Amino acid sequence: MRKEQAVRQEGSTRQTVLTLLKTNGQMNAGELAKQLQITEMAVRRHLGTLERDGLIAPTIVRQAMGRPTHMFSLTEQAELLFPKNYHVLAMDLLEELEEDPETAMMIDRLFEGRKRKLMERYAHRMEGKSLEEKVTELAAIQNDGGYMVQVENGAEGLVLHEYNCPIAHVANRYQQACQCELALFRQLLGTEVERTECLAKGGGKCSYRIAGA
Repeated sequence: MRKEQAVRQEGSTRQTVLTLLKTNGQMNAGELAKQLQITEMAVRRHLGTLERDGLIAPTIVRQAMGRPTHMFSLTEQAELLFPKNYHVLAMDLLEELEEDPETAMMIDRLFEGRKRKLMERYAHRMEGKSLEEKVTELAAIQNDGGYMVQVENGAEGLVLHEYNCPIAHVANRYQQACQCELALFRQLLGTEVERTECLAKGGGKCSYRIAGA
């Protein structure tokens, strides 16, 4: 077997292990070996890799008779590998509000409330920091949220670039999302911030020029 084929097969086996744990909950190496029709030793090698990658976690389960067994289950990180349709639910709910004249104005309030919660959540991380340190902290916050951030320090000062938008499906239709993000950045950094490019408006990224930096 060629090396490339072996790598693909191992990846496929590990994906199958994750799928089995997703559908069955906790399983031990013996149960997985039976399902996969491979040796228990081979299963343990795959389990070791998945555990090292933070995708599964073992739990020792004591039995009425015999030795305790290690049961394996998915971690929160592994759950992210499976399809999610949160954006569909969010869009459906927002559209439901938008279609009713009596509730349409609530959309602005929802985004403003989200901005307020994020401000409360992150304001303490900016305390006692210089502007450059705040920008670095903001980049870390946004990276944790999946925005793929880079900070550029060029002739025009600091510019924060976001190459991914986890809420793109919402932001493409509801500009309130972009407006609230800009307002949040201004409040967290305590300075003027200008958006010079926007993914939701056809840009290749979201870029923010930071005044005074």
